Amino acid sequence: MLVHHFLESSSRRLPQKTALVFGERRLSYEHINAEANRLAHALITAGLKRGDRGAIFLDNSVESVVSLFGVLKAGGIFSCLNPTLKTRKLHYILNHLEASFLITCASRLPIVTTAASEVNSLIGVILCDEAPCPAGTAPPYVPWRQFISTSPTHDPRIKCIDYDLATIIYTSGTTADPKGIMMTHLNMVTAASSIIAYLENTEEDIILNVLPLSFDYGLYQVLMCFKFGGTLVLEKSFTFPYVVIDRMVREGVTAFPGVPTIFSMLLRLKNLKDYKLPSLRYFSNTAAAFPVNHIKQLREAFPYVAIYSMYGLSECKRVAYLPPPEIDRRPDSVGIAIPNTEVFIVDRKGAKVGPNKVGELVVRGSHVMRGYWKDPQETARCLKPGSTPGEVLLFTGDLFKMDEEGFLYFVSRKGDLIKTRGERVSPREVENVLYEIDGVIDAAVIPVPDELLGQAIKAVIVKEAGSPLEAKAVLAHCVNNLESFMVPKYIVFIPCLPRTSSGKIDKKALLASD
Repeated sequence: MLVHHFLESSSRRLPQKTALVFGERRLSYEHINAEANRLAHALITAGLKRGDRGAIFLDNSVESVVSLFGVLKAGGIFSCLNPTLKTRKLHYILNHLEASFLITCASRLPIVTTAASEVNSLIGVILCDEAPCPAGTAPPYVPWRQFISTSPTHDPRIKCIDYDLATIIYTSGTTADPKGIMMTHLNMVTAASSIIAYLENTEEDIILNVLPLSFDYGLYQVLMCFKFGGTLVLEKSFTFPYVVIDRMVREGVTAFPGVPTIFSMLLRLKNLKDYKLPSLRYFSNTAAAFPVNHIKQLREAFPYVAIYSMYGLSECKRVAYLPPPEIDRRPDSVGIAIPNTEVFIVDRKGAKVGPNKVGELVVRGSHVMRGYWKDPQETARCLKPGSTPGEVLLFTGDLFKMDEEGFLYFVSRKGDLIKTRGERVSPREVENVLYEIDGVIDAAVIPVPDELLGQAIKAVIVKEAGSPLEAKAVLAHCVNNLESFMVPKYIVFIPCLPRTSSGKIDKKALLASD
């Protein structure tokens, strides 16, 4: 099975079923498949060849969903780009990707026209609006409807195999430039199948997705839903929470994937308990650690809803999940390895360590990426030979512990441990204690250079509007709940924490501003 077969299979089985809800638009599987086929045929006619790259620079929309399947059906490799990219980074990615086509919209033209003007690989830019296209430009611009209007609706005959690349996902790199994660059809089918298995998804599920498709967590909501034949309710964002919750009620949503930022916003709604969501079956969280206090609040507000706390990284999509029955027993764990995946923890020399020992998490499975696009050095750093000839293992760069029952506990990123008073401190451990304090909405712990301590611990906190919380109360709570060397030396309050596009707290930005 290839990734675009998810859509084709569901279109054959459930042609008239609503596959996608976006605003007032409701589209069936048959309709989306036909539109994706039109786009695929048009791309092939315009010059896209098997293995060429198609960049999608759009907000969440019907066209963004159709585009990714259309590129795949044409034998291409799609790349959903962060819709907030600025000119310099968009220019870099298009060149690095050697994109053949760019699919975007009129609101992005001020950025696109400059960024795309010196990308020699571009054959054309497709605009999804009715707005006039720039004239006399290179590459040429063409309206979406005009581009696909004369194309047939049957499946193209381009043949790919599951070893071929399906997508290149761009994430922040260790340098100033983003890096492209290469995922094959096999990688993505494996990951989607495994996640569907433990979430127990069926055709009856209705998923509401507010996450951008440029973020692999948001992208997989589309892929998984189309694989099992459910309905996806797609939103542009969670900027207006009450609008989204109203949509959840009206559509009978059964699944709500989110990140800590979203759940924090959800829990801050004053009349949250007034909303009845009888159809809701589960919440799922990944991208960043799920604060234990947030889990407890969600359990109180929605005692009948299962909570899946999960851990993953774009290089293999998903690694672990915590079965919902375990959420009250071990809320600080990210769970066990997902189906068809093996994980273990190694020391600095690469030797496996025993239970409750801290080491680097290693992932083994057919969902592990092919590598980083045009970056063999970075690929070799993360992918290393396994015990079986020819296989590679993913060294995540994350420090974990595993208990006797195989449950994983995140400790820190390798470079995030704070070295103070000769001790190593996990920011996550201190942050969990901070989240226990009434009035704390968000918290981040970062190191500060200190002549005496080497590094001092600084807690940066966002508190509820009107909260009387003061630094001395935070300090007292930390003194009572943490070892002395883990107690923050500095405690500051700010209006909001900087976030990455995937919802993680941007500690690099915090450190830079500090």
